[in-house]
Amino acid sequence: MSEIKVALIGNPNTGKTSLFNRLTGLNQKVGNYPGITVDKKVGHTKLNNIIGAEVIDLPGTYSLNASSLDEDVAVQVLSDKTNENYPDVVVVVVDIENLKRNLFLYSQVKDLGIPTILAINMVDQMTVRGIDIDKQEMEALLETKIAFVSSKQNKGISYLKKLIIDFKDLSVVPCFIEEPTVFSVLAKDDKKKHHLETVRRYQFIKSVLEKTYRQDPQNAKDLRSILDKVLIHKYFGYLIFFTILFSIFQALFSWSAFPMDYIDETFAGFSEMARAHLSEGVFTDLLAEGIIPGIGGVVIFIPQIAFLFLFTSVLEESGYMSRVVFLMDKIMRKFGLSGKSIVPLISGTACAIPAIMATRNIENWKERLITILVTPFTTCSARLPVYAIIISLIVPAEAKFMSFNVQGLMLMALYLLGFGMAIVSATILDKVLKLGSKSYFVVEMPNYKLPLFKNVAYNVIEKTKAFVFEAGKIILALSILLWVLASYGPGDNFNNAETIVSQNHPNHTEEELQTEISSYKLENSYIGIMGKTIEPVIRPLGYDWKIGIAVITSFAAREVFVGTLATIYSVGNEEESTIKERMRNEVFQDSKKPVYSFATGVSILLFYAFAMQCMSTIAIVKRETNGWKWPMIQMFVMSGFAYLTALIAFQILK
Repeated sequence: MSEIKVALIGNPNTGKTSLFNRLTGLNQKVGNYPGITVDKKVGHTKLNNIIGAEVIDLPGTYSLNASSLDEDVAVQVLSDKTNENYPDVVVVVVDIENLKRNLFLYSQVKDLGIPTILAINMVDQMTVRGIDIDKQEMEALLETKIAFVSSKQNKGISYLKKLIIDFKDLSVVPCFIEEPTVFSVLAKDDKKKHHLETVRRYQFIKSVLEKTYRQDPQNAKDLRSILDKVLIHKYFGYLIFFTILFSIFQALFSWSAFPMDYIDETFAGFSEMARAHLSEGVFTDLLAEGIIPGIGGVVIFIPQIAFLFLFTSVLEESGYMSRVVFLMDKIMRKFGLSGKSIVPLISGTACAIPAIMATRNIENWKERLITILVTPFTTCSARLPVYAIIISLIVPAEAKFMSFNVQGLMLMALYLLGFGMAIVSATILDKVLKLGSKSYFVVEMPNYKLPLFKNVAYNVIEKTKAFVFEAGKIILALSILLWVLASYGPGDNFNNAETIVSQNHPNHTEEELQTEISSYKLENSYIGIMGKTIEPVIRPLGYDWKIGIAVITSFAAREVFVGTLATIYSVGNEEESTIKERMRNEVFQDSKKPVYSFATGVSILLFYAFAMQCMSTIAIVKRETNGWKWPMIQMFVMSGFAYLTALIAFQILK
């Protein structure tokens, strides 16, 4: 089967990615463009029985005037015939309600001399918006073929495929040529020429639309305008946004409680099964006390993480997230950040790594650097396991405030705390760093639309899977290492633990004696010695040596915290109980007071809210800033601040 190489390009929020998904289904993969780390999506589709297509989803861009890395990628792919992604045909995706702005990019692509198809998306809105287009006239004026499509309703896809098959019949005559240097990369050093070209391109587009595009306000049933008046209202807009946030965090705890308990008990059962059906020995102990509890410590949080991604995907798909960006931009400007910075900050609630990569859309280096440095403060999904289990330990599930779940309120407060800290840090950095001027903020308001179930489901599954497998690899390795360090130890204290404990506690029952022996061996194991060594540093925060070990291991990745504790508490423990029960029953050896008191819990929450504990994030910051200077400053400042706030909180609350 022969294969045509097709490039999809378009402004952000034109439905380009939805069209890509319609064309390729799940037959797609994500990689990097050669020599650069901007994501690219490539998928394959069958056009007919003998012809297929490789579809490349180029980054969303407003023009080919390369001023960001994403736009630079599009320029490189479309201008260099030797580029491995150079297409046979380009499909420019435009939104039927924003043709004037979207056609600017089309006119630039068409002038490159590549066969180009214009795909006008969201045509299902034509009737409700009172829009009428003279397609034949527009095709003639733009020197191309036009496909009316609705990726939402799966309309027009067959016709688009037919146009792709017949791409050799498409005109490659430029639709607009004003200057010899059409390609703006060459013209950007000559600002006057560039501005003149931009003005004349828009004049050309305006003349085309005047002849072919009609919108009758009398026929419009414009729900969008009504919704926008409410959702981006200067007062109600914020109220609605925080109400939505509030509802999400309430739901995260209440909806996920049942599946989380089920998973927790299931993994406890797996450990019991391993002990019951496997012969005694080192491997069984490793499996029952190390690997199963460690992995269970991450898997238990799948429901909450999946719900979080579900809510954010629905908000994004519906078009509401762009309204949030618009709303928050008014606030962000007061703190020295560009409106474009809000996208990485909001993306950071999922994961800091793609969020930091998303800063490539920020042209100004100072704003980009500040955004990179403060983004890790926003609460990523890796913090959620720590927050969830600590909150559940220090706040009773039945606790209410004005009939609202206090656990959900506390979780929301932590998210707001992280976002607030990012804003405060940005303000300080804006005053400290002397690196140049600011850029301007442009955001597009897409139409409201019902989220496509397929897109939302794909998003939730892929992101949850990435979280589990990425964290799972680290946790599996650390679980094995921690189990070895906790199961063996040097010297007589570890080897003669039974004799020593028996002599010291002659009146203990057999059960009490076994518990005391396990505890004594753990304290004198390699990990116990390491934990005791650092205890003077972490004890003022309210932590015992076991929490200290978990804090250190979670510098690899935050979610390792729970898995580490699950492994440590399981070693030598024959009782089959859940990780939450073991943490709740943990007491300090000297005072016999609960380890996870309210003061210690708040201290842990604050430490994890501010500390830079993700090696992958450090690596991506190093890559984006082209050196170790900024990631090292970021790590030591954030972690130092985390230690200080945790210390103050514990000392006040204890």
